[in-house]
Amino acid sequence: MKRKRLLLAAMALIMVFAFCNTVAADEFLDNEPVGEFWSEDTTAYAQGKIPDIQAQSGIVMDAETGRILYEKNAYVRRPMASTTKIMTAILAIEKGNLEDIVTVSQRAASVGGSDIGLKKGDRYTLWELLLGMMLNSGNDAAIAIAEHIGGTLENFVDMMNKRAAELGAFNTSFKSPHGLDAPGHYSTAYDLAVITRHALKNPTFSRIVAMTDASARDKNFHNTNEMLHLYPGTDGVKTGYTGKAGRCLVTSATRNGMRLISVVLNCPSRSARAKSSKTILDYAFENYRPHTLVESGEVIGFVRVEKGITETIPLKAAEEIRLPMTNDEIANLMKFSSLPEKLVAPVQANIPVGRLTFVVSGREIASTMVITAEQSMRKDFNYYLRRILSTWLKLVKLLNVSVILDWLG
Repeated sequence: MKRKRLLLAAMALIMVFAFCNTVAADEFLDNEPVGEFWSEDTTAYAQGKIPDIQAQSGIVMDAETGRILYEKNAYVRRPMASTTKIMTAILAIEKGNLEDIVTVSQRAASVGGSDIGLKKGDRYTLWELLLGMMLNSGNDAAIAIAEHIGGTLENFVDMMNKRAAELGAFNTSFKSPHGLDAPGHYSTAYDLAVITRHALKNPTFSRIVAMTDASARDKNFHNTNEMLHLYPGTDGVKTGYTGKAGRCLVTSATRNGMRLISVVLNCPSRSARAKSSKTILDYAFENYRPHTLVESGEVIGFVRVEKGITETIPLKAAEEIRLPMTNDEIANLMKFSSLPEKLVAPVQANIPVGRLTFVVSGREIASTMVITAEQSMRKDFNYYLRRILSTWLKLVKLLNVSVILDWLG
């Protein structure tokens, strides 16, 4: 009987441990040291070799254009742990006032997983809570922020899902502002890159996620993002870890005139998520360079104007197109323009009349509208009348000059 009780107790402890590891694992439990891999040779990436990584999903996206430079299972839905807080933070910044005083509720103070030690009734500014959430990955700070911005936790989660859809993150479903494992809480590597790309356009968000350390009155925060210390050029963004999600990491790094966003999901270890992030960023930085395909206002061609004052007018690109491209892509780049044979006057300036498309290996990579660079008025009755009057006035002036000269002579 005693042996049976001991067996049952042992099984109960195992179940409790498994539950905690699955549901409430977090960055503070994820304290495995990062392996020695930073001296890895990257010459293979410069030759265009596609890297293999331990992450189950991964992506590299150009922050400026949204162009995808690397992907692995990038559209597979997966739990994303505390990378959820990227959406929580940008919503709070967009909808809130950083100087607002937030009162911590019992619900926020009692949430599981990583926390910054908030207690019911504590009062902090929204700015201070954002630091605690994004650097120390405080789940309690995430709940406090959500309740302050949304009125209720549930309403804030609805706001998160609505904003994700607005940004084009259609394979994302939020069930909380912190990212602890829950049924129906998922995203994809692509969606997280899309959300992060939007968030990084906000200077306040970019400032926070680039911090390695910060303080808020009685609290000191240290960023859980190991890439800030290890990978040159890193300027964000957020780690994540739960039992179901594995080790996750969204990174922003700037080099060679490019800011890239990498996402790795479901890595087996902290070392693996850092190495996977480094590997795909190295690949992108080694193989891609910014390339201007067309300048804004660059003349694309000319079009004939029927019944116009001018016989032809120039056509120009409506906007600049600048993309990260490989040397092979640049060598195989093809340009196609869809332009009208003629326009009928009157023609106004800056009117869309066609499209300029760029193709590599049969795949469209970019396009822009083609617009008129000048106006051309119509040759109507008033035009001809003005011509006659103008000619007559010139003749009158010439005759007057001639008479005056004769008189002086």
